Amino acid sequence: MAILPTIQGPADVKALAPEQLPELAKEIRERLIEVTSRNGGHIGPNLGVVELTIALHRVFSTPDDKFVFDVAHQGYVHKILTGRNDAAFEAIRQTGGLSGFLNREESLHDAYGAGHAGTAFSAAVGLANARDRLGEDTHVVALIGDAALTCGVTMEALNNAAASTKRLVVILNDNEWSIDKNVGALAEVLNKLIVSRPYNNSQKSLKNFLSKSNWGRKTLDFGRTFKREVKDLFTRSSSIFEHYGVRYIGPIDGHDLNALERYLTFCRDAKGPIILHVRTEKGRGLPAAIKNPEKFHGTSAYNAETGDSLAVAKAGAPKAWQDVFGALLVREAKADAKVVGITAAMPSGTGLSQLKNALPGQYHDVGIAEEHAALFAAGLAARGLRPVCAIYSTFLQRAYDMVIHDIALQRLPVTICMDRAGVSPSDGPTHHGLFDIAYLRCVPGVVVMQPKDEDELSDMLHTSLRSTMPMFIRFPRGAAAGVAIKDKPKLLTVGEAEVLRAGSEIQIWALGTMVPDALALADALAKSTGVSVGVVNARFAKPIDVNLLREQAATAKLFVTMEDAVVTGGFGTAVLEALSDAGSTAKVVRLGWPDAFVGHATDVKTLREQNGMGAGQMVEKVGGEWARIG
Repeated sequence: MAILPTIQGPADVKALAPEQLPELAKEIRERLIEVTSRNGGHIGPNLGVVELTIALHRVFSTPDDKFVFDVAHQGYVHKILTGRNDAAFEAIRQTGGLSGFLNREESLHDAYGAGHAGTAFSAAVGLANARDRLGEDTHVVALIGDAALTCGVTMEALNNAAASTKRLVVILNDNEWSIDKNVGALAEVLNKLIVSRPYNNSQKSLKNFLSKSNWGRKTLDFGRTFKREVKDLFTRSSSIFEHYGVRYIGPIDGHDLNALERYLTFCRDAKGPIILHVRTEKGRGLPAAIKNPEKFHGTSAYNAETGDSLAVAKAGAPKAWQDVFGALLVREAKADAKVVGITAAMPSGTGLSQLKNALPGQYHDVGIAEEHAALFAAGLAARGLRPVCAIYSTFLQRAYDMVIHDIALQRLPVTICMDRAGVSPSDGPTHHGLFDIAYLRCVPGVVVMQPKDEDELSDMLHTSLRSTMPMFIRFPRGAAAGVAIKDKPKLLTVGEAEVLRAGSEIQIWALGTMVPDALALADALAKSTGVSVGVVNARFAKPIDVNLLREQAATAKLFVTMEDAVVTGGFGTAVLEALSDAGSTAKVVRLGWPDAFVGHATDVKTLREQNGMGAGQMVEKVGGEWARIG
């Protein structure tokens, strides 16, 4: 009889006999593969934490005990074990289904939501401190990945934990990967801990030997001093944690259910903050995921037997935006040795793996450390190099102070390319890149632009690398426009828009990938109203083409702005402000994403229709406004 269908919540997990747990783990893996092979998702991370999550629910009791999952992309098993293995899980990351991350609005068992790396330790310290203040006798458990240690905020939490909490359990899930292979000194520290198994064996042997004599027993009385000295003898790495007042245990096998329960029980009953170092295998149970952990960190639908992606690109189909960018950066870097590419642990996702392969000496992966990436770029630019930081729009938010204080204030010519600008439909609000225009528009001395196609991206990157200003280029997830790229890029005039279609009564200003929608909207309006409609490829969100706006305002009664970003403080707001400053009485309709956190859905089309940005909805909104003023 199958075990998984009987699991309706954590109490059912606790009630299982130990000998039933391996079968439960097997069935969970089958369920994960069954669902993600249809929907896509973060299959590799979840396959790696099956036994660990089962053990957590057997030792601790949610929702009273609080689990905080770093990034929370490895929370599918937690969802299954907390009563969500139903139709909503069948549709995870799809319209109407569960979120692909933990979500406080989804379940009481999700104590803390997330979607960005490195937040769990700090949040757990806060939850534990609140528990102590409230006089509760519960537990807080943070599950962090080894890659989280490259995040500055994780180290800040480590620095503060002992002084802020009476009791806290941190599980260090070590699989050597974030999305790509982990890099940097801390990855080496963990490797030393792993290979230092002689410490564990020798400590046990030495204790056994000493306990056989009086003088030996007296030696054992030194207790902690003895432990520290022996540990430092074989692996000084663990003292990195213990010097912060955080006890370290491990590493242990993260797939040994008996060992996990024993160690977690010990950690549960311990005082003060404690780190349990657990070694797991990312993608365990799916050979294709083990063979290619980068691809199966987060993947689209795939063949469960072969691992092949089900969405096969058609011959001649446009390349993804990040791959176009990666190739263009290689071209620029080959022409100028001062061009340097920087990624924060996302070489494939940002297209920089092409630079890594072609010109490794001009490529840097700094780990999940967006703040450092921006500061590192600023330092390079200060010495005359031409750094290009490729960071997802949603992750650049983490480096906002560096953008203002270190790059813009010093007018350093850093280029930041913001991939995934716009919605990332199945990932949801933690990954939508909707805020970058608004948060960059208010920064003095920067340029923000978005290309309508691949050739314009080539021109923008070329222009940026020859500018003396901080430059930001945004482009979305998914396939580019399919436009051929000329052999020699041209320099653009900063702030100059492009008139695509002349008009006099209604002017549509569109940014980037909204240009095709603008042309379609113009056709629909001209047909339904008979008015003269112009279309402008704005190119720049900052600075905007004020001269062209003023010229058009002499005849236009209505301006329409279109952007794949929030309208609050965005590109449309810039147009509204410029027209107001020019004394224009023209009305402005701003089309973009609302002042709200946009959820997840199967595709962009669904999200647009849910948020008033469907093609028919936009025609109706603009047509209605024209009827009022025309």
